[in-house]
Amino acid sequence: MSYTALYRKFRPQEFEDVKGQEHIVTTLKNQIKADRIGHAYLFCGTRGTGKTTIAKIFAKAVNCEHPIDGSPCGECPSCKRIAEGTSMNVIEIDAASNNGVDNIREIREEVAYSPTEGKYKVYIIDEVHMLSIGAFNALLKTLEEPPSYVIFILATTEAHKIPITILSRCQRYDFKRITIDTIAARLTELMEAEGVEVEEKAIRYIAKAGDGSMRDALSLLDQCIAFYLGQKLTYDNVLEVLGAVDTEVFSRMLRKIMKKDIPGVIALLEELIIQGREPGQFVVDFTWYLRNLLLVQSSDNMEDALDISSDNLALLKEEATMIEAPQLMRYIRIFSELSNQIRYATQKRVMIEIALIKLCKPEMEEDYGSLAERIAQLEKKVEEGVPMQVVQTNAQAQPTSRDNTPRPKAQLPKAIPEDVKQVVRNWNAILEGLSGMLKNYLRPAHLSLGGESQLLVVLEDEVAEGIVNSDAHRQELRDAIAAKIGKEVEVKIQLNQTNRPYEESFPDIGKLINMEVTIEDDEE
Repeated sequence: MSYTALYRKFRPQEFEDVKGQEHIVTTLKNQIKADRIGHAYLFCGTRGTGKTTIAKIFAKAVNCEHPIDGSPCGECPSCKRIAEGTSMNVIEIDAASNNGVDNIREIREEVAYSPTEGKYKVYIIDEVHMLSIGAFNALLKTLEEPPSYVIFILATTEAHKIPITILSRCQRYDFKRITIDTIAARLTELMEAEGVEVEEKAIRYIAKAGDGSMRDALSLLDQCIAFYLGQKLTYDNVLEVLGAVDTEVFSRMLRKIMKKDIPGVIALLEELIIQGREPGQFVVDFTWYLRNLLLVQSSDNMEDALDISSDNLALLKEEATMIEAPQLMRYIRIFSELSNQIRYATQKRVMIEIALIKLCKPEMEEDYGSLAERIAQLEKKVEEGVPMQVVQTNAQAQPTSRDNTPRPKAQLPKAIPEDVKQVVRNWNAILEGLSGMLKNYLRPAHLSLGGESQLLVVLEDEVAEGIVNSDAHRQELRDAIAAKIGKEVEVKIQLNQTNRPYEESFPDIGKLINMEVTIEDDEE
């Protein structure tokens, strides 16, 4: 027999097995016991919360020959046929693929015939919001005054798309997202039944990743078990399969951001991506980590709302004392905006890198939160006695009428090492051998001479300098140079902090080398 997925294998067959929707289960059972059954129901709620499952149990209960406290017995011929999907009394319709007027007209013709067995014909229309306007209009009359033996159950994840004329004819039941505790308890119960050993921490992470959906959690658990078949499923195993990131990594990331360590932040992100972590999941999880940190900062009694281990809670409390609330809220805002933008982005990594650099450099933004953080940084430096660099305004930088003598340009060196010459001549070819991000940052670079035999790469953009000047990227550039010219050349990366054009501060060795090439050509 073929394998059955966990969410199908353990789908509840009676009301008592349904978890997290007690308010709906109790109401429906009471209606069945009191014989006060409605003719139309609307089940609303997010995916995987039990809408279709409860609809099928309800269909069994109203046709059961021996109901037990409002629940189906599961033993009578009617219950067995409905469970097997062979009953003519329960008709399931997928409105996503049967959304036309003709499909609804077929239903209107069918309801005229009473059930051949049992009490009720139950129509379960899933994703009902997908019906066309014409189909909704065709359903109106039948829904308002159906025969006494017909029950309609409409299920949807988007109740706001259903016309008010349909809503007013139904009893509406809103399904809640299932809590992490409820999902975790159910998963533990099922793993004991399956004989699979799973760490409690792994179960809770899967329950959290399910995002309120029991079906999603079961599917994720199924995926993790299949990857580590026959082994104990650990927390680290789950993180690896789901491409998620451990909380400890978020702590390292946050501390690097607070130190304004841009190369370190980019290197850590690169490490995560090389490990196969999903960029979009990283954004979501890091946003939640920052949210948890803000909650810890806001109150001392947030343990229940956080749902994290005592070790991670202690780490959060320590970090809560290291960062100010306005700064933390700015981080959350930037990453919340990123989570919306990254969903349909093709260059997810680049967008994450830009967001992380924004966190490190509040001067890149001009909103109130960023300005407040910049002022706080300046105040801190003043308290520590760090001398402030005076930045000239455009008006100050302009020479006055009394002093309008032009500044002398930097002198070209008289002799340039042959190795450096070869690098400059082959610069474009060397760039083509680099990774995409590094290549793009180096294209506008200015080449000069540092020391006697050192290639000096000057950049105007502080962000570009921070990324290119990381150990990994400097080594990548050195390797590309060695591969092209067959020699190793020492490379120095420098930011142009003079507030003046390149040529006024750094000699352009490209001009001298090109001039030499031209003279040689003329002599030939």
